[in-house]
Amino acid sequence: MHTVLQSWPPRPRDPSTMLLLQTLCLGLTWALCLAAPNHDLSRQVREVLPLALSDQVDRCEGIEFDAIAPDAKGITFFYKGKHMWTGFHGPTELLSTSYKELEQHPLLGDIDAALCLHHADDADHKHVFFFLDDKVFSYHDHTLEEGFPKDISQVFPGIPSDLDAAVECPKGECVRDSVIFFKGSEVFHYDTYTKKVKTSQWTHFPNCTSALRWLDHYYCFHGHQFTKFHPVTGSVTGTYPKDARDFFMKCPNFGRLSNHTERERCSHVHLDATASDGLERALAFRGDYFLREDERTGDGWHAFPIAEYFKEVKSDLEAVFSYASQLYLIKGDQVFLYSSGEKYELVEGYPKPLKEVLGIEGPLDAAFVCGEYSVLHVVKGQQMFDIELTAVPRAVVKEAKLPFAKLDAAMCGPDGIKVFVDAEYFQYATPMLLAYSRIRPEPHKMSLDMFGCDH
Repeated sequence: MHTVLQSWPPRPRDPSTMLLLQTLCLGLTWALCLAAPNHDLSRQVREVLPLALSDQVDRCEGIEFDAIAPDAKGITFFYKGKHMWTGFHGPTELLSTSYKELEQHPLLGDIDAALCLHHADDADHKHVFFFLDDKVFSYHDHTLEEGFPKDISQVFPGIPSDLDAAVECPKGECVRDSVIFFKGSEVFHYDTYTKKVKTSQWTHFPNCTSALRWLDHYYCFHGHQFTKFHPVTGSVTGTYPKDARDFFMKCPNFGRLSNHTERERCSHVHLDATASDGLERALAFRGDYFLREDERTGDGWHAFPIAEYFKEVKSDLEAVFSYASQLYLIKGDQVFLYSSGEKYELVEGYPKPLKEVLGIEGPLDAAFVCGEYSVLHVVKGQQMFDIELTAVPRAVVKEAKLPFAKLDAAMCGPDGIKVFVDAEYFQYATPMLLAYSRIRPEPHKMSLDMFGCDH
């Protein structure tokens, strides 16, 4: 609607006519949003009508979130007042565009807590619960389930109203499949099978305004900080609290850690690209920074601003690979070629168009070369393309479909291929196994298993 108003001829000059047209168009857009039968249509309308400036909220300013919870697909959502954010770097969205019913009860306040919980009889049937005052709303596939909202005591007997936070705790991490509810210093472990409640006092613990289970770890958010805790005992190990903006969201202009290495190693934001630079140094790029591990010295990963070492690129790469002692950095439809050494020097004549250098159109998701081989493996969406680098001109010689709908980065090293998806990675012995295996290997936690961070 916004685009039509800007370009629709003839443009009325009378202010009252313009106001009428804008009101009608905005009203139609809002009606479509409220009438949307599913989340996809609601999202389409949201994309047509951008948020007004007054509705833009920057979560990097330091927000005390009302709730943080994944949806049924595992995507983490952050909630504050009438706003929500998708993932660790999504833009501000209005809560009403996805969960309009939450704002159709004016006597209820903002969200107190939220959690994603699988159905007792079907592990694949997941509900997203929102707790507001003494009511609970249950959604499946972003659709409010019949009969909701209900009293919290009806759905979760023994659990009080006006909660502060909630998080699911599966068996193995808790004694039984449970939900942990927080209210002040009181903690309620609710057994989802027996519906029995065990109440504890965690007086040593900060009052959680939201809670999140992420990669089998549990986090209590309070203010704009967080504390990692044991879900059964509430014990805290390590130095806490830490600032959530350093680890759970992408805030380019924020960095309170005097040493950026800890933030980048322990961040849960996905990588943009990974590679080896041909000198036994592994590289991992994310946003404005890259991490480098010198395998010769064994002194671990260290973070550096991309602009200091690759000033022509600055940030936000799409793919990186090394070949013949040179480092190829790909951003958009451009290739930046650097010589590897104590310093990374841009090769004369670069950047050049991606199509000219590699014979393929962008954008790319990942690229890697294994060892001394001359075959470049390029990933676009679910397809992997093989390019023979010794050929003139270079062109795609082979194509295969991958077992991932989308991946963020990939690299090849002595221990095989690492494929990065969100905050995890998967290992394959060879490119052929990656291309033709339909069973995913066990995932590894990127921050822990690769970067050695236990936050």
